[in-house]
Amino acid sequence: MRTFVIVLLGVLVAAGGVLVPRMWFDLRELRDSDAAGVAAVAAARKAAPELLSYDYRTVEEDLARAGTFTTGELAGHYKELAKTLVPKAKEQKIVQNVAVAGAGVERAEPDRVEVLLFVNTGTVKEIPGKEGVQQEFTQNRARFVMVRQGSRWLVAVLSTLLGTA
Repeated sequence: MRTFVIVLLGVLVAAGGVLVPRMWFDLRELRDSDAAGVAAVAAARKAAPELLSYDYRTVEEDLARAGTFTTGELAGHYKELAKTLVPKAKEQKIVQNVAVAGAGVERAEPDRVEVLLFVNTGTVKEIPGKEGVQQEFTQNRARFVMVRQGSRWLVAVLSTLLGTA
């Protein structure tokens, strides 16, 4: 019986020697992911109006500024967007303003966070061939995949109910 207890204690000590460090690293990753989520949500709340708002009078500058919040393929997408959006915005005299109504973390890792945003969008544009303007207010949701680059969180993927950009 005494030998059994000694063997059992040896097994428990060995298991503890493996499990305790593993639990420590898991806890550290959870804390890092939690902190990343908080920082990424704050960055996403700041970036969303910059990425989704524009004024036909300053649309080129608006898109250039929006590009500073992006990385990867999304940065290239904003450059391509200028080719189609700028002429349309100027022709129809479109002003679009976006405000973030709410945001939360869907999934977080220390260097990559998926953020769900609820946004209110106000759009004003001229009606072609008529005097006056058309005003529209919509509520949408967007998903930003935020990635850490140095000390900044940037938007790598932007998707909406309408598709992925």
